[in-house]
Amino acid sequence: MSAPPQAASQTPAMWPMYRAMVGVGLLCGVLIVGVFLTTRPVIERNRAEALERAIFRVLPEARTRRSFQRSAAGNFEPAAAGGNAGFVVHAGYDEAGALIGFAVEAQGMGYQDLIHVLYGYDFARSAVIGMEVLESRETPGLGDKIETDPAFVANFELLDVALGAGGEVAHPIEAVKPGEKEHPWQVDGISGATISSQAIARILRDSTSQWVPILYRQLDDFREAR
Repeated sequence: MSAPPQAASQTPAMWPMYRAMVGVGLLCGVLIVGVFLTTRPVIERNRAEALERAIFRVLPEARTRRSFQRSAAGNFEPAAAGGNAGFVVHAGYDEAGALIGFAVEAQGMGYQDLIHVLYGYDFARSAVIGMEVLESRETPGLGDKIETDPAFVANFELLDVALGAGGEVAHPIEAVKPGEKEHPWQVDGISGATISSQAIARILRDSTSQWVPILYRQLDDFREAR
């Protein structure tokens, strides 16, 4: 049975529209990929520069730094450029070349999305001595207080992460309600940004509990490699 005259006349007329839609879609796809490939090196360079500045802010006594990557064998080796797969730690050295501490990246879930932070650990004082948020999408005016609230940021000027007799963190970092901090390993929360401030404490607790004991056991990897 032949198609009705009206349907037959409409079908050929729709092909130009389909071709146009497909063509526009392909063009948009090519443009998106092109923009991504063009801007990616710039974005990566900007991130690298921001990380470099942050390292010296969380390790203010450092004058030089080197990045180390943990190998499959478990030891730390100088990280190759662009080879940041796995755990990478940034070792900071003073003017004489002596190791003073580490800048460690960590991340975890906040109120809305992942929070990416960098913290400085001074092994001579057995403490976190600085923390900076590298990336966050927390609510402006509330959750972003983890970056701007002076009292909250002060938590990380000397946050106790000492090791116990068994070689593990003696007192894992914990969050407490605003104004209730009693011990040097506690983090005073922020009123109105409870979830975000607790997230920061949790991120640092998990990271320091895992990596600080390992870094202590393998300090020679960083001293010998400078």
